[in-house]
Amino acid sequence: MLQRAQKDTIIEGLKGDIDKARAIFLTNLIGISSNDAVRVRKEVREKGGKVIVTKNSLFGLAAKGTKVESMLSDLKGTNAVAFAFEDSAGVAKVLKDAGKELELVELRAGFLGDRELTKAEVTELASLPSRDEMLGTLLATFMAPVSAFARVLHAINEQKGSGEEAAPAAEEKPAEEKKED
Repeated sequence: MLQRAQKDTIIEGLKGDIDKARAIFLTNLIGISSNDAVRVRKEVREKGGKVIVTKNSLFGLAAKGTKVESMLSDLKGTNAVAFAFEDSAGVAKVLKDAGKELELVELRAGFLGDRELTKAEVTELASLPSRDEMLGTLLATFMAPVSAFARVLHAINEQKGSGEEAAPAAEEKPAEEKKED
């Protein structure tokens, strides 16, 4: 049995996590092996998040007056809450992948920013590429014109180095000089 001071500490910690989190996901880790639970928690931590399992009543008390009150009040059954502090899609993807492997883990609901997400929207978010993959794609898009220009310059340099003459640019004489010739 938790003492009142311990409950207050847990509630304050949960409130702080709710305020700091970019996204919050309702899931379940109860019933899976401890090794699997540790692996899921570790993967979530690597994505800049954390998973909390506690009594539903403590989730409800911590959520009172916050944006996630509708999701965390009146919870029934076994629940866990995953907080995403950095990579929202990455944390959702970890939970979705764990759900594919472990039947008991499922994404039930979520919040992204101030918007409540349905189960389908959470699953769609989990299908997005991770933050690092998105940044890599964006960087490649920005670098494409520069890379193409560099390849053209390199090809011209190789052409000149192999002794081939580059097609000379046609020089036009001014109109006055042409008349004199």
